[in-house]
Amino acid sequence: MRFKAEIDVMPLDALLDPQGKAVTGSMKNIGLESIDGVRIGRHVRLFVEAESSSAAETMVEQACKKLLANQIMESYTFQVEEVK
Repeated sequence: MRFKAEIDVMPLDALLDPQGKAVTGSMKNIGLESIDGVRIGRHVRLFVEAESSSAAETMVEQACKKLLANQIMESYTFQVEEVK
C-alpha cells in the first residue's frame, strides 16, 4: 500500500526563532501591526510503501526522530493517509 505523510517541523516554543521575529517585525512595516508571534518552520511531504497505516506511521516517526527534526530544538507533527 502507498501512503502520503504530511509533516510539520517547528522550533520549540521555549527557543528563540530569529526568522519568526524578523517576519513579525516586518508585519508592522507593511501595515499589519495586529499580526505577531510568527514562528517559521518546515513542511515535509513524503510517500511511504507499507503494509498498513500503522507500519507507515512507524516509518514516518522514525524518519522524523532520526533525520527530519532535531528534537533538542524542534517538535514535529504528522498525518499519514493512504494514496489510492
